[in-house]
Amino acid sequence: MSSSTASIIQPRTPLPKLQLSLILLIQVTEPITAEVIYPFIIGAVKNTGITCDDEKKTGYYAGVIESMFFLSECCTVYYWGRLSDIYGRRTILLIGPLGLTLAMLGFGLSKTFLALVIFRALQGIFNGNIGVAKTVMAEVTDSTNMADAFTMIPIMWSFGTTVGPALGGILANPATQWPQLFGKFAFFRDFPYFLACAAAGFLAFIAFALAYIGLKESSPTFKSQEMKNVTSSDESEPLLQDDETQSNYGSSTSSTGQTIGEHAQPLSAWELLTGDLRIVLLNYSLLSFTDMSYTVLIPLVYSSSISIGGLGLSPYQVGLILGIFAFLNGFWNLFVLTRILKKLGPRKMYIISYSSYLVIFPFLWMLRDVAHLAGGVNALVWILLVCQLLAATFINTAFNSMSLLVVQSAPPNALGSVIGLAQMTASGTRGLAPLFASSLFSLSLESRIAGGHLVDIVLIVISALGLFCSFQLPKHGSQV
Repeated sequence: MSSSTASIIQPRTPLPKLQLSLILLIQVTEPITAEVIYPFIIGAVKNTGITCDDEKKTGYYAGVIESMFFLSECCTVYYWGRLSDIYGRRTILLIGPLGLTLAMLGFGLSKTFLALVIFRALQGIFNGNIGVAKTVMAEVTDSTNMADAFTMIPIMWSFGTTVGPALGGILANPATQWPQLFGKFAFFRDFPYFLACAAAGFLAFIAFALAYIGLKESSPTFKSQEMKNVTSSDESEPLLQDDETQSNYGSSTSSTGQTIGEHAQPLSAWELLTGDLRIVLLNYSLLSFTDMSYTVLIPLVYSSSISIGGLGLSPYQVGLILGIFAFLNGFWNLFVLTRILKKLGPRKMYIISYSSYLVIFPFLWMLRDVAHLAGGVNALVWILLVCQLLAATFINTAFNSMSLLVVQSAPPNALGSVIGLAQMTASGTRGLAPLFASSLFSLSLESRIAGGHLVDIVLIVISALGLFCSFQLPKHGSQV
């Protein structure tokens, strides 16, 4: 084989399993802590007394709480990245899950609206290092296995969205749900959502403990400094490498296989925003906004009373539905949709997956109308709900495809910066979406514009706009 051919066809590097597992474990704490509150957020807001028993206003205040997570994450993600350049990736990644543990405990002990907002914001701040986690994933992989590593991100997100709502729904109000176990404890009657929050915080603490034991530094700057120190102390003694080190763990190559030089000139944010990257980030922001709007609408629609336009389900039922769906959705994405993604490529698969929102929102519209006409949740409502959830199975694959498109659109030696920009863009739009969608939901119920379906109409229009923009994605990213 010629040298030119050898340079083109590279053998696939084995994934660094231990380091990748620890990074993914840290990442999964984001969806768990973000979504554990959704089954009981309506009850938590009502318990503060801020709505004065006006159920139609609940959406406004719930939206503020939900938005704080991603707004604070957006405001801090860049600074966490800068700090990781100064103090190393490992240190910054360890701060996140430890802080999340404390923030979740504080949220569970909050009895005022202001306290809920503050601790929700702290959760977002400590989740702001999620961009650092993605940068580490890029640093511990290379051009031959990076796509496989990034494919795991939406799978772990799906797992987190399984655990989070399930914990929130099943463990909320334990004194009522499990009176034989918790009914005798006044603490659980006074703080009905502490157990669910503590469970999510405990999982974050497990991530911290395991990462503290096994996570290695991946920053090329810090690793090269460590190598210099070792070499200067004993130049004659060879270094023993474990399997993961031999698998190019911590290699300083970018996704294009180019070496990151010590004196490489960093690109500014404006220089990074090429035409292809701009359209990718635009689509990422629309996807994040649409998805988060849908995510916050689900507990509002499912939990609100039938008389005002909801399904009247309990937090336990909401958590059970979302948990079962996310569990099955993870297998569906892993064994079916991911294989289709590899065949079609991220661009085509993203277009197909994003178009599912044009099915999801009309089904939410029909769900509310049928339940209202029937005066309850009958068989037809359950059938429509299942159809709505089936359409939603494509959402994780949309994020999977977008992760690959972001990586493919990154200029040489700027993958970390591009991932940081993408994460900031996504977090910003996710922060705006809950306040927008929940407030629009409450406005729809109060004004009865379009029969109370103004929120559905607006989100259908936004979904159509997002689908149009998806066709503008660069075609060079059509192959994985």
